[in-house]
Amino acid sequence: MNIAAPASPDLFTRAGASYDGGTFKTQLLKWVGSKQRQAPAIIKHFPTNFGTYLEPFLGSGGILGALSPRRAIAGDTFAPLVQIWQALATEPTTLKKWYAERHALISAHGKEQAYASVLERYNRSPNGADLLFLCRACYGGVVRFRKADGCMSTPCGPHTPIAPESFSKRVDAWAERTRGTRFIHADFRETMNRARRGDLVYCDPPYADSQAILYGAQDFSLGDLFEAVAACKKRGVFVALSIDGSKYSGAKLCNLPVPDGLFEREYFIEIGRSMLKRFQMDGRTLEAHGVADRLLLTY
Repeated sequence: MNIAAPASPDLFTRAGASYDGGTFKTQLLKWVGSKQRQAPAIIKHFPTNFGTYLEPFLGSGGILGALSPRRAIAGDTFAPLVQIWQALATEPTTLKKWYAERHALISAHGKEQAYASVLERYNRSPNGADLLFLCRACYGGVVRFRKADGCMSTPCGPHTPIAPESFSKRVDAWAERTRGTRFIHADFRETMNRARRGDLVYCDPPYADSQAILYGAQDFSLGDLFEAVAACKKRGVFVALSIDGSKYSGAKLCNLPVPDGLFEREYFIEIGRSMLKRFQMDGRTLEAHGVADRLLLTY
């Protein structure tokens, strides 16, 4: 496989999307691994023409929001997360209400206690309303779970969660940019199986090298993903895949079992310093922990 040169900036206009060249930077959810900051570097390698856009590992939807496709299907296996996205699509006022009600607990009880009470309730009965507040208030958006009991274990972050008024504006902006998107609770294979010739699939799965503590990563199979990519390619679907590249500021190149001939081009996309590693190191220096993803393309 050849490592291709960067695409020309004049390819930023995409048929099938309302992409603005990367000026949209507003986050709806705080989420570790979000590719919203890297959206311009990734999207410039997308096909200039495509039909439906599909994103089978939705997470915080960083690429979806930046691309603003006219027609899209976005899926995830994490049911509480999908509840948030489906509320955005069908009841954005409900999404605003969820956040405002939980944010009000900060004034009543203080940030730490408010976070603890919402976390305890979420762990008793996982749901999108509580997760919405938790992901905006937890440390760095690192939504992690204990393997022993499946409970979310991320502590409260040092920052002050944004005010409900500011969050409401973000909801409005995201509702507009995703109005052509159908959000589904589905395994990545089911989502990718919906793609047809000329459609575009962008995959941003958990890092195989380092994200075993994050939601859903324990059940993720890289081999199954490669099989789904191969099936899409055979049907004439464009597939772009972000996956482990290099870590430790380039000192470690992640060696993954990428099938020969599956991808036609490869790029390296600078991600910056790992928020997950920052969390694990409890604030110690990250000078040696720069990360670059591989972006693999079947076209």
